[in-house]
Amino acid sequence: MTLDDTALDLVRNALIVALKISMPVLLAGIVVGLVISVVQSVTSIQDQTLSSVPKIVVMIVAAAVLLPWVVQRLIEYSTELFRLT
Repeated sequence: MTLDDTALDLVRNALIVALKISMPVLLAGIVVGLVISVVQSVTSIQDQTLSSVPKIVVMIVAAAVLLPWVVQRLIEYSTELFRLT
């Protein structure tokens, strides 16, 4: 494996870890946004704060709940990174 292949693998693995870590929080925001959008369209309420505040709250709660899992993934990635070098 050449230096270019190693660098490419490190970047690819970093992007995959970043996607895995961010996906649950983003999915929580998407689901809440979709539910609120449906409720807004059914009730004809078009208030911007009604859609953004619950999404922010749910994403913060999801991030707090998933924090141990995120830290574990980052530790695993860091351990693997130091093992390669």
